[in-house]
Amino acid sequence: MTTYRARPLEPTALAELRVSDDAARPTTAFTDPEGGAPLRCCLRRSAPGERVALVSYAPLRRWAAATGADPGAYDEQGPVFIHAGECAGPDGDALPFTGAHRTLRRYSADGRILGGRLVEAPDGFAPAFAEAFADPEVALVHVRAVEYGCFLYEVRRP
Repeated sequence: MTTYRARPLEPTALAELRVSDDAARPTTAFTDPEGGAPLRCCLRRSAPGERVALVSYAPLRRWAAATGADPGAYDEQGPVFIHAGECAGPDGDALPFTGAHRTLRRYSADGRILGGRLVEAPDGFAPAFAEAFADPEVALVHVRAVEYGCFLYEVRRP
């Protein structure tokens, strides 16, 4: 069975986002009073009292810059939570944030959307990734929240 690995935001991107986000706004940290924010730096939910920031992030744009792809109109940015300071990153390799409906959006090597799939149960992720990567045109998959459309993490071809 293939293991699919959720990719947190890259350390270089995190360092940049902790200063200014992808919409060129200065980053403002705050103390999360209740916890529960899905952190994209360590792929877990925040704990009450942690210092976090809500920033605008352009995942496809950053991937395209590293690969030379041109996503064109598919480039988009949206809100993500990160720790306000450095963190240790993910603890383990289990897929995070699987306890709710998620959309798996597929992208080609040139950054174009190739389709997507709604995943409604935690045991539906592995089959959805297998289906996505069975298509040789799929280079990566974005996992997104259904309720807000927010980017949660990326999975690349195994």
